[in-house]
Amino acid sequence: MTETTSPYAGETGDTLPDDIADVVVIGGGAAGLNGALMLARSRRSVVVIDAGTPRNAPAEAMHGFIVLDGTPPQEILRRGREQVRQYGGSIVFGEVAAADPADPSADGDPRFAVTLADGRSITARRLLVATGLRDVLPEIPGLAEHWGHGVVHCPYCHGWEVRDRPIGVLATGPASVHHALLFRQLTEDLTYFTHGTLPDGDTRTRFEARGIRIVDTPVREVVTDDGGALAGVRLTDGSVVTRSVLAVATRMQARTGGLDGLKLPMEDLPDTMGRRFASGTAGTTDVPGVWVAGNATDLSAQVGASAAAGALAGSHINAVLAVADTEAAIATAVRGATPVP
Repeated sequence: MTETTSPYAGETGDTLPDDIADVVVIGGGAAGLNGALMLARSRRSVVVIDAGTPRNAPAEAMHGFIVLDGTPPQEILRRGREQVRQYGGSIVFGEVAAADPADPSADGDPRFAVTLADGRSITARRLLVATGLRDVLPEIPGLAEHWGHGVVHCPYCHGWEVRDRPIGVLATGPASVHHALLFRQLTEDLTYFTHGTLPDGDTRTRFEARGIRIVDTPVREVVTDDGGALAGVRLTDGSVVTRSVLAVATRMQARTGGLDGLKLPMEDLPDTMGRRFASGTAGTTDVPGVWVAGNATDLSAQVGASAAAGALAGSHINAVLAVADTEAAIATAVRGATPVP
């Protein structure tokens, strides 16, 4: 049975199971799906809650992941969902409204209550948080409209596709200096818009040596041509600097919606680069029974790294559950009773 129309080309989501799931995965991106795949292949009952808002949705293709390089992001996720289902996993489309610790089992095994925005709910023994992140762009008129096309952030994700074009780097903080050096590898026509960040003398010397033009006048707005493509930026003095691409180091924020009840620890990255869920080996957290993987904890991870982190977390969760199952079986044998779920 299926229900709930998917944001992906009419695909439908699975019915939310009534039974307690071994694992609920919150997030249907590369990390969440790969974690679910490892769990499902280990014959764990696993449910992926997919809100349908992947970070790379605006991109036409995903790059930097061997074999799958150039594949549209939605196609990768579609295949991922198909493979998780192949091993008995469920993909439920919806947004998590609340995730909270619940009363543990009689054997002390953790339990978590997950409630969706439409009121549906499920109980899980373990949680894998793979909600990803959102990119916070500078509030410059016209900038957001070109996000993922004329406005890019990652030289490894988009660099080859914008090579040899007139590129502008819109500074957002100290990290933008290194950003500029990476994009300089891709074009000889690079302009650095300081936008109030005031690079020091050493940075200016380095940029001059690499032929990077520096513009200190702040940017007022992004200019669009008659065909809707990015054409450049208008400065506060009224002048226009033509550019066909703008590179922006965004502030990256882990998606935390509906997760306050878990009280997962968070931490800020240096130079106001972003905020993430804190995690340890294999995505473990300070909250027993909860793991995190992908961009929610590693803000710079590309698709391949996020998928690998999800696989590692999934295998670790399965190992922990195997120990818990064994301890429960021993306790049951000792007291000669049926396990209480």
